[in-house]
This record gives sequence, structure tokens and C-alpha cells, in this order.
Amino acid sequence: MTDTITQHPGLAVKALDLKIDDISAAYGDNVVLDGINLDIQPGELFALLGPSGCGKTTLLRLIAGFADARHGRIVVGGKEISTLPPWKRDVGMVFQSYALWPHMTVGDNVAFGLRERRLPRAEIKRRVEAALAFVGLTNQTDRRPSQLSGGQQQRVALARTIAIEPKILLLDEPLSNLDAKLRVQVRRELRALQKSLGLTTVIVTHDQEEANTICDRVAVMNEGKVQQVGTPTELYEHPINLFVAQFLGTANVVEGKMTSSGFQSDLGIVLPLPKGMDVKLNAKPVFRPQDTTFVPREQLDAENPSMPGEIVEREFLGSTIRYGVKAGSSHIWIDAPFRSGSSLMEIGDVVNVTVPVERLLWLA
Repeated sequence: MTDTITQHPGLAVKALDLKIDDISAAYGDNVVLDGINLDIQPGELFALLGPSGCGKTTLLRLIAGFADARHGRIVVGGKEISTLPPWKRDVGMVFQSYALWPHMTVGDNVAFGLRERRLPRAEIKRRVEAALAFVGLTNQTDRRPSQLSGGQQQRVALARTIAIEPKILLLDEPLSNLDAKLRVQVRRELRALQKSLGLTTVIVTHDQEEANTICDRVAVMNEGKVQQVGTPTELYEHPINLFVAQFLGTANVVEGKMTSSGFQSDLGIVLPLPKGMDVKLNAKPVFRPQDTTFVPREQLDAENPSMPGEIVEREFLGSTIRYGVKAGSSHIWIDAPFRSGSSLMEIGDVVNVTVPVERLLWLA
């Protein structure tokens, strides 16, 4: 176990590792977490990513001490904190709603946790000033939360949390209350602040773009289990199963069945199985929208597998046009670069879609 200490004017932060050891939890007979194991490195920005109800927020609350585990341990910097009450864990949590006191000023909101800890008045003043300076809100001390923008309120909630100098920072859907444009801006600020602070941070989100853009590593969760852990690029390029592939970006799944000669799509096209790889009998070929394109009829040949289909959807994404193609029972997405003045395919056009054999993932 290693740790580092980052010094800021008025703030001292020690980055510690966080270990989740075989954690299980349930509400009555409903198992919410089932044998979770995670090793989060000092100073890492780590995401718990998954759909609603997968258990990610419950795991965050267990780390903070707001929920009880049925089994397992939580260890911070080599010290088990599983049995400690929340106020003795030195874990700071920024809630989804920010939970700011509307009748208090920004300064009083940031000072709240410090006063609860009975710190000397001079120490409280020093830490409040340091925390607000760190998040760039020094000139907002006397304002009320209602007088701030959503992004500023999020920074106040962060300042209130780091003022107590926690060992671990927990963020529960911190950007979900912001509009799309502000969310992009604030997540960049959040990433920069977290890296500057050097504090080990766990963020809960269901937004794959949010996790991919700001986090060092991601744990994809579903139905109370961790499906896979890795960097965003590792998870995108090498998903362990069909759920991860479809949750991390758009994934095209070819429908059909496994045969002795290969995978036969419901359009009769046979895709060869990869040599030297064990493929599960229930696996399906999967590929990304950018790995395929349309093939002119005159270029069709046996060595260039393709599927006939019809364009049924078209989405303009700025630099990209995304086409939805109905090919038998498969729905294939194709990303084509958009250039000003270029002609577009139309809904109803009959096309042939390449199947990138060398880029196929075989997943169940």
C-alpha cells in the first residue's frame, strides 16, 4: 500500500487505497450486492457504472457508512472501517441533490461539517477559505445557494466535503442535475480539481460518457455484481460479455446461430469463427458502428462478407451521420463521417453492410 500527501494552502490530503473485500448486502430477501471485490488505487478517480438498480449507490453508501453490509470488509489505507460509524470513517460524500442548506450562506454551508466536529473557530475559518479558494468560489462566501448556478452549487458541495479533509471522496451522480452543456463543462472542472487535489475518489454514474471522459478506471455493474473492471478504452475494445459491450458504447449484434461451419446469420451469411479462440456456443458476433460501412454492389465478393438491409433510421451527430439498418432480425448501426456538401443516404435505401470479420467480438 502506498500513499501520497498533496499540500494546498490550508488543505492537506493523503491519498490512500480503498479495498472492497467480498461485500454483500440485501434489503430483506432482495440481494442488492453479491460478492463485490475492488481494489482502488491511491489518488485514482474510479467510477461505479451501471443501470438503475444495479447496486452502485448502495455500494457507495456502504463505503460512507450509511448502509450495512451482510458480509465483507471495507479497508482504507490498510485499516478496516466496516464497523465504524460514518462520522469516524473520514469519508466525504457529495450527494446527488448536493444537500445544501438553503437558509445558510455558502460560507456557512462549507463550515457546517467542521462546526459539527467542534473544531476551533480559527481552524474553521482557515479551512473554509482554503476550500472555497480551491474550487474558485472565494467571492461567493456570503451568497445563498439559490443565488448560484447549478455548477456553482456543485462546487460548494465539493468544497464542504473537502474542507473536512476526508481520506476518500465519494460522488453520487454529481452531474445529473445539470443541463447537457453545463454537465460537460463541470465534469472537466471536476476532473481537474480531483487531479489537483490528489484525493482517492469514487464516483457513481449511469452515464457512460461521463465515466469514459473523466475516470481512470471503471467498474461496470449489473444486478449486484461487478461485470468487468478496466480503463474506458480497455472496456470498450475488450468487453468481457455482451452486457458490457452494449453498456459501453453502441454495439451491433448479429442475430443467428452457431453451426459446425461457423456462425450463420438469419440472412444465410456464414461468418468464420476466429482461429485459436474458444467461442461459447451461445456467443454472438459483435462489432462497433465505426468498424463497418456500406459496400457498393459491384464490390461484393465471397471474401468480403456483407448483409443486405434497408436504412430505417438516420441521426445527425455533427461530425458523424449514424444510420440504422434493418438486416433480417439484426439492427445495425453505421457511423459515417459527415462532410459539408456531401450527399446523404436516405431512409428506405437498400444497402449492403460489411461485416468486419477481423474486428468481430464473440460475446455471450
